[in-house]
Amino acid sequence: MPDRRTLLTSGLVGAGALGLGLSSDSGGAVVPPQPVPLAKQTNVSVETVHSQARNREVDLVTMYPSGVPRAGLPVCLLLHGRFGDARRSSGGVPAWLTASVKAGKVPPFAILAVDGGGNSYWHQRSGDDPMWMLLDEVPRWLGERGLGGRDGQPFAVAGISMGGFGALLYTRRRNELDSPVNATAVVSPALITSWPEMARRRAFVDEAEWSAIDPMRHVAALEDVPLGVWCGTRDRFISGTRKFVRKAKPEVASVRTPGGHNSRYYRFALPEVVDFIGGYAPDIADHG
Repeated sequence: MPDRRTLLTSGLVGAGALGLGLSSDSGGAVVPPQPVPLAKQTNVSVETVHSQARNREVDLVTMYPSGVPRAGLPVCLLLHGRFGDARRSSGGVPAWLTASVKAGKVPPFAILAVDGGGNSYWHQRSGDDPMWMLLDEVPRWLGERGLGGRDGQPFAVAGISMGGFGALLYTRRRNELDSPVNATAVVSPALITSWPEMARRRAFVDEAEWSAIDPMRHVAALEDVPLGVWCGTRDRFISGTRKFVRKAKPEVASVRTPGGHNSRYYRFALPEVVDFIGGYAPDIADHG
């Protein structure tokens, strides 16, 4: 398990230091590799299922490490950002997962992305409840596919942008159900610090509803779940993220690396997220 004090003091776990295999262009700048389309990857399953909680069809994108048996693999949720979906949040992840498992850095596990709504902030709104889907339906779907262990529960959660907000909310809800996740990781989390700014997104009925679930106001509800936080210095959410880091004191806090709120930075950070989450993956023999 990572040493909390060491990682927090460093404030940074650089992609170059972990050897992510990023290439350089002719001018010497680091260029993240472009993800391979999901349809061309044999270690990716894309399905459509009906969600009662969301009252619609949703995509499930399940990503596996290549070359290992899939039966009984523990699962990490990956929550997409605003106006995103499961398919678009998954680019590059299967390859990074496979590389880390093959290198022996992490044990085998799977990653599941699921559609949560374009502007939901992963909470109930107007008959659409993506959080209920995650807590109640996802374990059943995983169990039906022989994933997630005896109870089908994901062992971890990660999220990008709005999905980072959702991942922290999911972590809180799992604690409230006495079924905590092993670890949580967020990339460029959409942690907004004022109601007028959040109100413009039209994702909450009023300030009271937002305040009731805003992760920034409920850091203590995350309890002792190990956290990893990544955000580039040019990201529009860097101020809120740094405030969250000061309050939550995560195991990993990478908030000093240049980067904006875009896919280029996500490709920089997500391989580290895979390694961080993998460090908390349960042994298959104990989990199955």
